[in-house]
Amino acid sequence: MSASLEQDKLNKRGKGIYLLPNLFTTAALFAGFYAVIAAINNRFEYAAIAVLIAMVLDGLDGRIARLTNTSSAFGAEYDSLSDMVSFGLAPSLIMYEWSLHNVTRQGFGQAGWVAAFLFTACAALRLARFNVQIGSTDKRFFKGLASPAAAAVMVLTVWVFHDNGYTGSQVTTLAMVVTISAALLMVSNFRYYSFKDIGGNKRVPFFVMLMLVLIFVFTSLDPPGVLFSGFVVYALSGPAFELFRWLKRRKRRIDPPSE
Repeated sequence: MSASLEQDKLNKRGKGIYLLPNLFTTAALFAGFYAVIAAINNRFEYAAIAVLIAMVLDGLDGRIARLTNTSSAFGAEYDSLSDMVSFGLAPSLIMYEWSLHNVTRQGFGQAGWVAAFLFTACAALRLARFNVQIGSTDKRFFKGLASPAAAAVMVLTVWVFHDNGYTGSQVTTLAMVVTISAALLMVSNFRYYSFKDIGGNKRVPFFVMLMLVLIFVFTSLDPPGVLFSGFVVYALSGPAFELFRWLKRRKRRIDPPSE
């Protein structure tokens, strides 16, 4: 009888969900949805900031789940769906509303919305590949540019140029290049450092804390410019690292080590 009662308790517990981490995921989803609404209303700065807030919240929900031992399969699936809205759909619509819709008017057919869809599709593929590879890859590196980083490159491009007085119709070529490049980097095989082995419950050297303080200081001077530069450098680090490895292998083939 007692064993049956204990099993009933376990079954009831399994039907519930953990509230705290899923609240952060819901907040990230709301930020992504708000970004779309802001872009439709031509409030591109607010749209970009909303996506960046979603990035912060997306990073917090997983850490909170691990720290409070409230990780669950439901939370993982919910987080992935939230990421699709905040980092797949929202950035492509922001870029389309700001600039890509002008491509049609300039006589290039439907290339603008096709590029926007490409980014959304690649974000979905990137998230699906990440989900099926959990536990089988090196946690220190991502395979392909992470969707939050790709989304940051997209919305910060909009924010920086909009903040400097450019209209989307003036930089349609740049918008196309950024959108297509960010999309393809997400589904590439380039390796990107994940930063997952920094912080948490592990000790780090003092200079790491000093570097974080300096980053906050420089970011406060020109938030869109500094953040844009940082994420562009990170996006290019994958191809740069692969080129470095290729040159190193080529040098070894040309000049084999002497015995």
